[in-house]
Amino acid sequence: MSKWKILVNDGMHPKGIQMLQDAGFDVDTNNIPNEELPSKLNAYDVICVRSATKVREPLMDAAPNLKMIVRGGVGLDNIDLQAAAQRGIKVANTPGASTQSVAELVMAHFLTLARSLHLSNRQMPTKGTTEFKTLKKNYSKGIELHGKKLGIVGCGRIGRALASLAVRMGMEVIPVDVFETLELDVHIAGRMIPMDIPVVSLDEMLSEADFISLHVPALERPLIDAAAFAKMKPNAIIVNAARGGVIDESALLAALDNGQIRGAGLDVFVGEPTPNQALLDHPNISVTPHTGASTGEAQERIGIEIAEQIIAAYSDAGE
Repeated sequence: MSKWKILVNDGMHPKGIQMLQDAGFDVDTNNIPNEELPSKLNAYDVICVRSATKVREPLMDAAPNLKMIVRGGVGLDNIDLQAAAQRGIKVANTPGASTQSVAELVMAHFLTLARSLHLSNRQMPTKGTTEFKTLKKNYSKGIELHGKKLGIVGCGRIGRALASLAVRMGMEVIPVDVFETLELDVHIAGRMIPMDIPVVSLDEMLSEADFISLHVPALERPLIDAAAFAKMKPNAIIVNAARGGVIDESALLAALDNGQIRGAGLDVFVGEPTPNQALLDHPNISVTPHTGASTGEAQERIGIEIAEQIIAAYSDAGE
């Protein structure tokens, strides 16, 4: 009996593909558009996806041979977990593989907004030779991260990695989570320093933090709305690299236009892949196209973890 046939529909690092092929699996890396999957997915035992491919109940009904769905990444909101469980389809993801990459992207947004790098990089190529002094004056009111307070909402893997980066940069971390304390191991100069940081309420954090980062799953309604923005410091900077919709985008635009907060960094958007143009154009918003996990290191780790999980699941199934 041949091993599982695997559809890698949203791409995978070559190392992961090679691991699967070396283990004897038939791996198809040709993308099948969402609208064609119902008629073609039944030819496969496993589908590997990222964010683009949606695996809902109707698609599972059209593919009774499907045994496993693997999401390369953290969130599983593009997979109908209840429908999969009812059909005995195993669902797996790679929650730890992109942790460091996402945390570093969040910090990059903070640094960018603190020093207006996104605006400088837009205007220097067109005005740098004619309005250099004007640009220098316009961007002379930057702020340092050292000594500032960072509020982190959700202290899972990514939140903890970001907290570790922040502590090493001299920031004070204000965590918001269901636990009483954030137990953190900070690596400095080859030494591991354990830290226990008290967890506070969301309202308390909003009123104290200079920088805020969100690390929560997709929600039915925004966590950060107009009322939340009203509680923030006027110099606050907020970053969302979690899921689109965690921030009320209309309320965000209003808060920026009214001077309620200093800036925002967005890696995720409502309506991806067609985000609100007003967000992309706003001078106080730093934007990236959902690239939190888009580093070579993270992609390699994701590919390896996907391969390992499929190989283990096949072994457990006794096929």
